[in-house]
Amino acid sequence: MTVSDSIFTTTASSQRLEPGSFNIQAAPWPQGTTNASVDASATANKIIDSFNQALSSKDLKALASLFLQDGYWRDHLALTWTLRTLKGRDKILSFLSQNQSFPLKRVEINSSSDFRKPQLTPFAPSGGSKGIGFFITFTTQHGSGRGMVRLVEGADGEWKIWTFYTALDELNGHKEPLGANRPEGVKHGATPGRRNWADRRRDEENFADSEPDVLIIGAGQGGLTAAARLKMLNVTSLIIDKNDQIGDNWRKRYHQLVLHDPVWYDHMPYQEFPKFWPIYTPKDKLADWFESYAKLLELNVWMKSEIVSSSWDDETKQWTVVVRRVRVDGREETRTLKPKHIVLATGHSGKKYLPSIPGMDGFKGLLCHSSEFPGAKETNGNSKKRAIVVGACNSSHDICQDYYEKGYQVTMVQRSSTCVVSAEASIKVNVGVLYSEFGPPVEDADVWLWGWPSEVFKAIHTDLCKVQIEHDAELLTGLSKAGFKVDKGVNDAGLFSKYIQRGGGYYIDVGTSKLIIDGKVGIKSGVEITEVTAHGLRFSDGTELEADEVVFATGYENMRTQAGGILGEDVQRRVGDIWGWDEEGEIRTIWRESGHPGVWFHGGNLALSRYYSKVLALQIKARLEGLV
Repeated sequence: MTVSDSIFTTTASSQRLEPGSFNIQAAPWPQGTTNASVDASATANKIIDSFNQALSSKDLKALASLFLQDGYWRDHLALTWTLRTLKGRDKILSFLSQNQSFPLKRVEINSSSDFRKPQLTPFAPSGGSKGIGFFITFTTQHGSGRGMVRLVEGADGEWKIWTFYTALDELNGHKEPLGANRPEGVKHGATPGRRNWADRRRDEENFADSEPDVLIIGAGQGGLTAAARLKMLNVTSLIIDKNDQIGDNWRKRYHQLVLHDPVWYDHMPYQEFPKFWPIYTPKDKLADWFESYAKLLELNVWMKSEIVSSSWDDETKQWTVVVRRVRVDGREETRTLKPKHIVLATGHSGKKYLPSIPGMDGFKGLLCHSSEFPGAKETNGNSKKRAIVVGACNSSHDICQDYYEKGYQVTMVQRSSTCVVSAEASIKVNVGVLYSEFGPPVEDADVWLWGWPSEVFKAIHTDLCKVQIEHDAELLTGLSKAGFKVDKGVNDAGLFSKYIQRGGGYYIDVGTSKLIIDGKVGIKSGVEITEVTAHGLRFSDGTELEADEVVFATGYENMRTQAGGILGEDVQRRVGDIWGWDEEGEIRTIWRESGHPGVWFHGGNLALSRYYSKVLALQIKARLEGLV
């Protein structure tokens, strides 16, 4: 079945970005080689040998000449202590010339597996544009890392670097205690007054006679992954969270919530989900996993805790933070902590966004934001119960499905178009074999994925969006006929790019789309809400809908608003806007210097938290070691 372009919305709202961010355009695909017999290994070795010769002789022009004229060098902490994407031979040469003390020392090809070794491969999902791709390892003045190189053949038959990716993985002298480097765990012999592991662990968690280097706010996937990475770098951290239990940030969400991303994409650092884990994780199961994760990795977490006051000292480069907590034994206490860094890990969004609409205070039933939705109640056969859900993305769909299953008459109010992908297409097309049961190790998959500059990443997802639309043709056509407005994401680049560029505006279909197509969930689209009445909503076209319950699945404000609410308005003023691409295609402010010393942001889905937690932890460790 072929999908007509006419069903897709192309209004300004479908192209909306995070304010102030850049709309990076998709890169054109380079001409691919037609030489199927090319020796990939010999070609890769020739390029890397020339690269290393130029490095050792500091011949920067020769090094830059190895790149295509419009080639890319994406760097995560190997060249500088921040995140950069240098586009074009001239910009690469200019950067290297202005930073001649850059620490990169040597690059090696990594041929330790079939997935990593040099091989001829198509770069574009649609086929064509073949080149040579391979993994690398490298050393710098400060440590070592991993990366990915993609080569293309020019019209003159000469192979050049199209994309080059370097990501610092380890600091010299600070090897993670893994595998052969694991701790011994015991000191044999007679030691008077010796305390056992449980005693020491209790003191460590309570910071009985010590201070955390890093205070992490939030015990979700962001806070836990940041703490895990810091622990492996021997950086002491403390997570605080106002909830009762670890995992409550998921446990307290609406009753039927299940993750929309598959398990292979969601693994956490150092402790992957077990082989028996379901493909899609229920929220309560994930919450329990978070509790187990914190215990297994011996992370320091204070629940039922919140900041009372905080202040930053520019001279000592240290925070003074007063924390009020309820201990495990029920005793309340107030502690003053002196961390050098604070990580805000409260999600990639900020405060809930609840629009101000006349009449909200006069509504007679339940009216709440989706973050406060308690779950639909059984109607016991009373089919006259009515609900309205305002919004048309993941949360709205899940809540509508919950209402339908409990017997409500439910209507979704769609304010702007939605990028819809079926769960099946999400696995088969968007995630593909990269994150799958028989895919490469997740660390290799991350290098492969994040090794693409954002312009190429967007080109890949523009191609994948076409494949996904054909896969979901019947679904998308049915939604359009039902009055539900669908789009292809920003510049037709699909769901993943929309997530990065806007932080929302999409739905991975796990069942609600069929309810909409079959008329079991009503749709009200293309009109604005003008008033909340005592028993429903009034719209700009003069129509009204009656309801016993109204849920606003209207999203969240920018993450920087959380900084103001937690650390004060001065911090909020100084930090930059978060999310969306900067002019180079790196995500703004999060996982990098925020604009305020000693303040970092960490968030996103489990996959982003897994990869960027290491990027964040290495930057903090480097500062604690005086490398920055």
